[in-house]
Amino acid sequence: MTELQPISTAEAPQPGGSYSQAMVAGDFVYTCGFGPHDPATGDIPEGIAAQTTQALRNVEAALEAAGSGLDRLVKATVHLSTLDDFPAFDAAYRGVLPGPFPVRTTVGSQLAGILVEIDVVALRR
Repeated sequence: MTELQPISTAEAPQPGGSYSQAMVAGDFVYTCGFGPHDPATGDIPEGIAAQTTQALRNVEAALEAAGSGLDRLVKATVHLSTLDDFPAFDAAYRGVLPGPFPVRTTVGSQLAGILVEIDVVALRR
């Protein structure tokens, strides 16, 4: 039976509810949905490009705390408050992530005061 290991780091925003930032299960790391909040100040940057970059930095912090990284992504799920932001989102996403790119699902969602939320599945090192 695979043991579950919850992951918590001060380098990513703290959960606002009953969930972990990430969970290790065997060789995989699963993250919660991270928005663009700065973990130190709680500030939210302006615009989809800056919010995408910050959300990915938050994902990266949780992955690193779990022994993984952006270069180990298998799957990403992205929620956009408006799908009209997709081109600018995708350009920012491409600018942060190393290749090869993971598989990805991008959907329009009703988000609370943010433009993007991202969760991922990654392999541990």
